[in-house]
Amino acid sequence: MLLIHAGATLAMVGLIWFVQVVHYPLFRLVGPAVFVPYENAHTRRTAWVVGPFMAVEGITAVLLFGLTPNDIGRPVAFAGLVLLAIIHGSTVFLQVPAHRSLSVAWDEHVAKRLVSSNWIRTIGWSARGLLALAIL
Repeated sequence: MLLIHAGATLAMVGLIWFVQVVHYPLFRLVGPAVFVPYENAHTRRTAWVVGPFMAVEGITAVLLFGLTPNDIGRPVAFAGLVLLAIIHGSTVFLQVPAHRSLSVAWDEHVAKRLVSSNWIRTIGWSARGLLALAIL
């Protein structure tokens, strides 16, 4: 289970850095005339990639916390759960609303807010990756 958890978490670390540094900043180059269909395809396809990793990561994070002895591993597993809550909170309250707005019309301010707020997830998943490696 430790390897599955670390694999899912590290996959998300790689994905979020790609999204943060490459994918989201390129939104502005798509062009307003074709952005809405692009955004709708983007969110649909992205869900198929990140959904399974996020589900496996979440389930194994909860299991790790429940199954880890009360030594060094338990506080690390708890910290991982806290970070996961922050990441998912950011997703639900910041990134999803931004994507919903962009699925209707291109908005430069919303796109900039998406990129800047996504740093919460990027830093959070990076820290989770370090914790997953520490648990191993």
